[in-house]
Amino acid sequence: MPSLMFDFSAKQDADSPQSKNSAVAPKVCTYTEFESDASFADAAHPILVLDDKDAALQHHVSGVFMSPDKRTAFRYQPASGESCTVDILRMDSRFTALLSWLGDNQIGVRLSGAHTEQGFAVYKIREVDSGGETKLSAEDGFLQFMITRLLQSRSLDEAQEDDDTDPEGDDMKLTSLQSITDFLSCTGRTLPSNIRLWARRNLAVARSKEVSPEERRHAQRALSIMLNVQWKSDYFEAIDPVQARKILDEELYGMDKVKQRIIETIIQINRTHTLPAYGLLLAGPAGTGKSQIAYAVARILKLPWTTLDMSSIHNSEQLTGSPRVYSNAKPGSIMEAFYAAGESNLVFIINELDKADTAAAGGGNPADALLTLLDNIGFTDNYMECMIPTSGVYPIATANDKSRISAPLMSRFAVIDIPDYTPEEKKTIFLKFSLPRVLKRMGMNREECVVTDKAAELVVRKFKDTTGVRDLEQAAEHLAANALYQIETKKLERVVFDTEAVDRIL
Repeated sequence: MPSLMFDFSAKQDADSPQSKNSAVAPKVCTYTEFESDASFADAAHPILVLDDKDAALQHHVSGVFMSPDKRTAFRYQPASGESCTVDILRMDSRFTALLSWLGDNQIGVRLSGAHTEQGFAVYKIREVDSGGETKLSAEDGFLQFMITRLLQSRSLDEAQEDDDTDPEGDDMKLTSLQSITDFLSCTGRTLPSNIRLWARRNLAVARSKEVSPEERRHAQRALSIMLNVQWKSDYFEAIDPVQARKILDEELYGMDKVKQRIIETIIQINRTHTLPAYGLLLAGPAGTGKSQIAYAVARILKLPWTTLDMSSIHNSEQLTGSPRVYSNAKPGSIMEAFYAAGESNLVFIINELDKADTAAAGGGNPADALLTLLDNIGFTDNYMECMIPTSGVYPIATANDKSRISAPLMSRFAVIDIPDYTPEEKKTIFLKFSLPRVLKRMGMNREECVVTDKAAELVVRKFKDTTGVRDLEQAAEHLAANALYQIETKKLERVVFDTEAVDRIL
């Protein structure tokens, strides 16, 4: 790739010889750009490479980026001697704007790297204290926030960690106009094109003195919400079906047909590297583990998850947000879910979909607002005033009675019927899942609370008229609490529950 023009404007005294020379001598870029999709940086995948033939640079070196005559370089102060400069040979194209911003503002940084055949490979950049003369104009952690976004801008892998890493940059949030401005300057091209254009327009509104303070406040709030979401591509890495099955077996007992359907979905993702066109609708009696299945799928996909309870949504505006013309306007639940997750690829768990068609008078049907989200062609929030890409959203809905779901909604899902458990399955779940989970939660050993097989059968019979296994877990907690009480008050080492004890306590 041919060298590109790249000018770091060092803040120098106007009368200095170097400044005078710079005024007449052309600035020549000494580096070439290279393309990378690595989601982490190390010596083999550097951010940039410095020309250090004499191996003078140490593992850590502090200084500033600058552009003296016919050079694009890094200036540093060695432990002894005068300041030195080294040329930049190669640079990851994703970081061009960021390093230009660092150079323009003469921000002191510390580079971490290693000597390689190509040169000094820099894989970490941190801001350093420069005596208060130069410092970032944004919140603490802003530089690491931008570097994290840039590294993840072309890959879905998690950033590699080592013992020398700083806290994750994404722990901070963009709130001030200055941090938003700098973020767009340095990492704006990591955003989808429509969001990048939207952000520029809203930044102009937020800075304008010709609009009302209310309009400026809404624009700044919308920018903060939008830019704190990492907008990823819809490319998904392959998932190990064996590991996926292991996770399902850990979370669910039985349900072989359900697990098979989920594994088929995983294999489909592996072939296309995209999410299926249809989400999952888990339909079955209450307490049969529908939500647990959804959480297991999110764990398999390695995606954050968010929940939306349709029983609490009574009009479409709760989902789509309110227009900014109102002083108390705010985004809808769907946009807030993206903000809470921090990224655009997520599992959207819609609980009680069978209650989505109930709407308050004049409020709009919530089910209609869901359709655009489920179509994966983009979702528009009234407050954000921008189309939100939804191709990385995997919806999983739950319902007790699928006959109450409208045909348009049903057509957006692949339906999986979740049957109730048999008495024998409930007994196994009680002894091998519910009781151990309760004991672990209460800090007890399994040997301290023992329920015999006959007693477990009695527990199941006592709840034969209820669906699912929630009542079984409540029964397990009741028995465990009783055992703990006896252990503490009577100084027992273990408590064994037989049928008589279970009948008495429950």
